[in-house]
Amino acid sequence: MLRSQNVFTLSEKAWAGSGLLYKWQKSLGNYIAVAGQDSSVKIFDRHGFKWSEVNLSGRCVGLDWDKDGDILAVIAAKSSFIYLWDASVNKTSQIDSGMRDQMSFILWSKTGPLLAVGTVKGNLLIYNQQTSRKIPVLGKHTKKIICGCWSAQNLLALGSDDNTLTISNHEGDTIRQTTLRGEPLEIFFSVMKTDERSSQGEGTVSVSTDKILMLFNVNDPDNRIELTFQRHYGNIVSYRWYGDGYILIGFSHGFFVVISTHIREIGEELYQARNHKECLNAVAISTLLNKAASCGDNCIKIHELSEIKDISNVIRLDDETKGLDKLSWTDDGQLLAVSTQKGTLHVFLTKLPILGDSFGTRLAYLTSLLEVTVSNHVEGESPVVIEVDVEPSFIAVGPCHVAVGMNNRAWFYALVEPGFKKLKDFEYLGTVSRMCLNSDYAAALFEGKVQLHMIEGKNHEEKKQMKLFPDDERKGRILCHALTADFLYYGTDSGNVECVLVEDWETVSSYSHSVGVSRVFPDLNGTWLVFIDERNSGFLLCPAKDSCFELPNFSPTITGVLWDNWPTDRGVFVAYDNDKIYTYALHKTTIYGPRVVLVGSTTLLFSQKPLLLYNSELTCQTVSSVMVCLIRSCSLLRQIFAVTVKPHPRSDEDWAELGKACLVHMEVELAIQVYRISGNVGMVLSLQSIEGTEDKNLLAGHLAMFLCDYNLAENLYLTSSCPSAALEMRRDLLHWDSALTLAERLAEDQIPFISKEYAVHLEFIGDYVNALAHYEKGMTHNNKEHDEACQGGVARMSIRMGDIRRGATQAIQHPSRILKKECGAILESMKQFSEAAQLYEKGQYYDKAASVYIRCKNWAKVGELLPHVSSPKIHLQYAKAKEADGKYKDAAQAFESAKDWENMIRVLLDHLNNPEEAVRIVRETQSIDGAKMVARFFLRLSDYATAISFLVMSQCNDEAFQLAQQHGQMEVYADIIGSEATVEDYQSIALYFEGEKKHLQAGKFFQKCGQYSRALKHFLKCPNTDDNLAVEMAIETVGQAKDGSLTNQLIDYLMGESDGMPKDAKYLFRLYMALQQYREAARTAIIIAREEQCAGNYRNAHDVLFSMYTELQAQKIKIPAEMVTNLMILHSYLLVKIHVKRGDHLKGARMLIRVSNNISKFPAHVVPILTSAVIECHRAGLKNSAFSFAAMLMRPEYRNDIDPKYRKKIEAMVRRPDTSELEEETTPCPFCGCQLPQNELLCSSCKNNLPYCIATGRHMLKEDWSVCPHCEFPALYSQFTLLLETESVCPMCSESLNVKQVKKILDCSPYLMTDQQ
Repeated sequence: MLRSQNVFTLSEKAWAGSGLLYKWQKSLGNYIAVAGQDSSVKIFDRHGFKWSEVNLSGRCVGLDWDKDGDILAVIAAKSSFIYLWDASVNKTSQIDSGMRDQMSFILWSKTGPLLAVGTVKGNLLIYNQQTSRKIPVLGKHTKKIICGCWSAQNLLALGSDDNTLTISNHEGDTIRQTTLRGEPLEIFFSVMKTDERSSQGEGTVSVSTDKILMLFNVNDPDNRIELTFQRHYGNIVSYRWYGDGYILIGFSHGFFVVISTHIREIGEELYQARNHKECLNAVAISTLLNKAASCGDNCIKIHELSEIKDISNVIRLDDETKGLDKLSWTDDGQLLAVSTQKGTLHVFLTKLPILGDSFGTRLAYLTSLLEVTVSNHVEGESPVVIEVDVEPSFIAVGPCHVAVGMNNRAWFYALVEPGFKKLKDFEYLGTVSRMCLNSDYAAALFEGKVQLHMIEGKNHEEKKQMKLFPDDERKGRILCHALTADFLYYGTDSGNVECVLVEDWETVSSYSHSVGVSRVFPDLNGTWLVFIDERNSGFLLCPAKDSCFELPNFSPTITGVLWDNWPTDRGVFVAYDNDKIYTYALHKTTIYGPRVVLVGSTTLLFSQKPLLLYNSELTCQTVSSVMVCLIRSCSLLRQIFAVTVKPHPRSDEDWAELGKACLVHMEVELAIQVYRISGNVGMVLSLQSIEGTEDKNLLAGHLAMFLCDYNLAENLYLTSSCPSAALEMRRDLLHWDSALTLAERLAEDQIPFISKEYAVHLEFIGDYVNALAHYEKGMTHNNKEHDEACQGGVARMSIRMGDIRRGATQAIQHPSRILKKECGAILESMKQFSEAAQLYEKGQYYDKAASVYIRCKNWAKVGELLPHVSSPKIHLQYAKAKEADGKYKDAAQAFESAKDWENMIRVLLDHLNNPEEAVRIVRETQSIDGAKMVARFFLRLSDYATAISFLVMSQCNDEAFQLAQQHGQMEVYADIIGSEATVEDYQSIALYFEGEKKHLQAGKFFQKCGQYSRALKHFLKCPNTDDNLAVEMAIETVGQAKDGSLTNQLIDYLMGESDGMPKDAKYLFRLYMALQQYREAARTAIIIAREEQCAGNYRNAHDVLFSMYTELQAQKIKIPAEMVTNLMILHSYLLVKIHVKRGDHLKGARMLIRVSNNISKFPAHVVPILTSAVIECHRAGLKNSAFSFAAMLMRPEYRNDIDPKYRKKIEAMVRRPDTSELEEETTPCPFCGCQLPQNELLCSSCKNNLPYCIATGRHMLKEDWSVCPHCEFPALYSQFTLLLETESVCPMCSESLNVKQVKKILDCSPYLMTDQQ
């Protein structure tokens, strides 16, 4: 919307101080007639220039234009004449009305040449301007006629000071008359809003008074609707109908109200606002602009009728001190006039004609009625404003010029720095409808011709450089034209599109279309052209190639086309109508050839005209200015770039569609990128294989094949440098008929191979006749492998076709085993068993051959083939046949080959009487049915134990139990049943043994069936002979029961409280272990070990402590220090024998020193141990240690127990002491690194107990760490491997061990942490 642009202001001295009477020329709006208090009517054009003046005999009291705006009728005070001014000839005429009283009202009909004139006494004159007929009607009203209105049906409604309303026809006859409640102000005909559509036309008359708005039905004026409004609104000033039965009302206190005349909405105010604070003077509506205006308080407010709340513009007239008066819009809505109470008239521009043009990136457009602006925002040029002499009807712009014009004249301006220069005006032979410019020439279209002439040339040059097209009138009338830098294009009504080279004015190309061409739109270079024909269809033409494409989805409402001037998007153009912009893309290089696609559409805002398209930015002209809007990007390259930058927002379908578009447009590199991003590996590899193909047709063929357009791909391949690719494609697609046709043209040597592949396909789908023909056609006689395949096909097809002899013969002669199998299967399906079996046998498919021979009952052949047969089913059939023949031995062998053990066992027992073999088979196969048969066999022989054994094996536990019970074989049954019996089986056995007073067996089976109390009872009743086993079983029972009372009962028994005989402590230890009471078990283990140690059973003591140690370690229970110490001392004692036996006396001596220092723990062997210590220390050079232990032996309590053969030597050592001692080596502590003697197990620095080596007894070293893989006790890796060279077990756990199983541990920190804990 233009904002407050004042076109002109009229102010004359004769008008000063009073209101004005004015009217716009109807339809055209080129003139405005204005009357003041003087005796004249002045007529101005739309630019404010005085055009004419009508002098009157008195003050003007009324004026009106006819429906076409050709004649202005004026009436004056104190005159009976009607003045008529003709706008076309600028002449005034007078008509005598014949009325003797003063005229007060004048109004032209809406539809015809009828003029109604009313007088102050209520008389009426109807004048027909066409026929000059006058119809006087006297007494229409009794007082002054002050207002009125014509209807579209030529009914005349008049209002008078006598407060009446009359409705008359065009002859002046009164049809209806009614009284009013007040003096009428304005009268209008209109159509009330109803639910149903009415065809009666304007059937409602509305009349306003000061306070009331009345609505009458023309046919029933007495049944009126009277609408009153709130008092604070003031009086009704003016009102207007608009839209579908809506009324806009202005009130004197500034209120602005909208109501509806729909019967259900009458009385409701749809909108109400106080538009003006003090007063409101007038309202006006422009239906073409869809706007409403009100004036008051020295301002004009303009509303949008579509959204009445929106004020689109406010025009202020601050200089008007006396206030505003009346408002009036031209019919086209371009100009809005407002008169003031002091006698001035202001005209504002409210709608600018949308007039503009573009060339390249330069625009020229109308910015005011006499102002043209030239701009180039793409190049960043400053706008140039050109003041023109006339309001133009067309504008044309070129690289260096602008032309404006109207009718048959045009004015040319040169664009120069820093502005413009007017060149000349030019007259043409007719009214110019369109003009185009380039750098040198102008081309004007008028009356079916185009005149081409130079813009800047001297007169003689102009005449020389001027030509009229077409040069031959038989070519038809020119309907459209366009001018590029080098070419003039025009379209004719006969359908020709002509291209003229401007340089020499010669037609260089001509395209003939079926119907007339109404518009042409070439691109910037003129190489492509869009034209629209008279059927409103769009086409794209390449004049150079004379090729034409119809534009897809071309809207019939399209009014123009713009090409994108951006260099990258030269193939992009938009077509537009009043509502939408349609974007098209011309892809010059696609697999289909040049192609036009509709990219999308964009909504075009109201009253916008596209002028320029550049880089997807559309520049549009509006009623006020130009604006830039973005349209959908249509460049394929830009789409690819967009997804490369932002790969994530798209769906899989979008990726697939985009990749397909890349293939269509032969953008291989971009397609690879798209498919790589979308994860389509197959397409990436396929495209990479063809990347770099120079032959465009070959490349397009590959891409068409990828898009599954195989016919197109074939055509492209055939026109490429590699036509054989078409044959390869058809072969790969199994399009055999097409492949054979192509092979006949391109590669006859491939026909046999294609025929063979075709035959395979036909054989697969069951077309055996054609398959046989193609197999025979496929023979080459020089390719052995291929010919063998064809021969095989012929053999198969011959059999299929019924020629069995030929097919079988060929199959037998053929070297392929698989062919024999295939032909045999075909014959077998045809129930030709004998021939099928022969082929199977020839092909060494013995199982199949034997099976078919069985179906022929040919047992002799089956027997021959049997050694080669692996199928159990065939062996079984053969075995049954041999059994039927009484050949039981052969039958048994066949049953064995068939792995039918039950039948084999049956034959062995029933016919061959060979129970030994039957028993062997049952034991090997665990056959349940076979075991039953063997059990029955032995039962018949009264071998109950064996029978029971096989009954259990056959899961017949009840029968076995009864048999054992009957024949006293329960122990056998109990031993056999093992762990696979049910709880009920165990209970039955237990009850049996309970009845037999066999407490141990009864307790065992009560334990197995979970009856722990009864089991314990029987175990404790066992006689002393079974004592050890019974106690062990009792402990196991209590451990499983987890019952405190049973535990206490067994403890009492073990402690001797029940029978006065305490049992061995080892049983108490085992009980604690069974109960998982490891701490108590540990204490008991120490006691047991001590007893064993005292008894001299050092290995037993060591094993007890070791087992308890490992159990506590597994349960993550802290191991008592006493247990650790005792285990270490006992292990040191056991190591002595190992080292002495190996001859390592030093290590043995060191261990004996450790043992001798704890000699009190070995009371049974004090003297032998000390004696050994003396001897080994002496041998190892530890003379001082030997002396100290010898002196100990000389004590009275030990002296007499010394072995006589060592006594003298020991006495000599004591008598002659040698205190020399081999110093012990030191090694670092594994915790703190402090140097310690090798065999020291307590660090004097960090006070840690050090882990010891199970191979030497020394403390461990971090850099020489290993563990036993069984017990995980540590050992020095070097010493452990050395020991295992002569020993085969671990010295700690006695498990078998070799050097390879021991691994050196680089990080021993986990073991040191465990030792600390």
